Amino acid sequence: MRMPLIAGNWKMNGSLALVEEFGRAFAGVSLPVNVEVALMVPFPFLEAAGRALGETSVTVGAQTLSDQPSGAFTGEVSAAMLRDCGARYVLVGHSERRILFGEDDAMVLARVKAALAEQLTPVLCVGETLEEREAERTESVVLGQVEAVFDALDEADRIRVVIAYEPVWAIGTGRTASPEQAQAVHAAIRGYLSRYDDALAGGVRLLYGGSMKADNAAELLSQPDIDGGLVGGASLKADDFLAICQSAG
Repeated sequence: MRMPLIAGNWKMNGSLALVEEFGRAFAGVSLPVNVEVALMVPFPFLEAAGRALGETSVTVGAQTLSDQPSGAFTGEVSAAMLRDCGARYVLVGHSERRILFGEDDAMVLARVKAALAEQLTPVLCVGETLEEREAERTESVVLGQVEAVFDALDEADRIRVVIAYEPVWAIGTGRTASPEQAQAVHAAIRGYLSRYDDALAGGVRLLYGGSMKADNAAELLSQPDIDGGLVGGASLKADDFLAICQSAG
């Protein structure tokens, strides 16, 4: 049985005050015991988030990382540094990193390997643009992004990766893939993973990352191959994010 994971991605938003607000909000409620919750906060807030959420079951994660362990790479942050700050998860290959910062499949793979080497759980983000969907290339694009990483990992590391399907056309646009559209892509990913091993296909958690909100979370999470969500804007509102977490229980 795959444990649902609800991961909030604050992107370049938030404040120390918001971190404290989340700490208070989640300290006062009981989350479903069969749901894992994580907040991917900006680097400067990692330690503060760990302290604020320390009495809750919410874990913290980062939004990207360097593929290098250390060295003269001004402005970069290594996997070991993230781990020292209390991170357990890290996003890798988010569409904004791919599009705005030019991260290609090789760079994404290097970051996945860097995360795994330091016992961080990488959340591998994959997804297609509107143009690619309209050209009926969704599966070839998404499965190609999965293949670029999973082909280069050994069996023991593949099962440690979480995959988040994020249709680029549904991020920050107010558009959301229908539950049926989302399920179809998740099923295709799981089917692809079975080429490696049936146990892998059955064990890897697949998250939906396209404008999941409190009012659509339950229907999306009811799909058989959707194991949680990578939540954007709604993760900046404690009440909304909590409602999504409750929907996964």
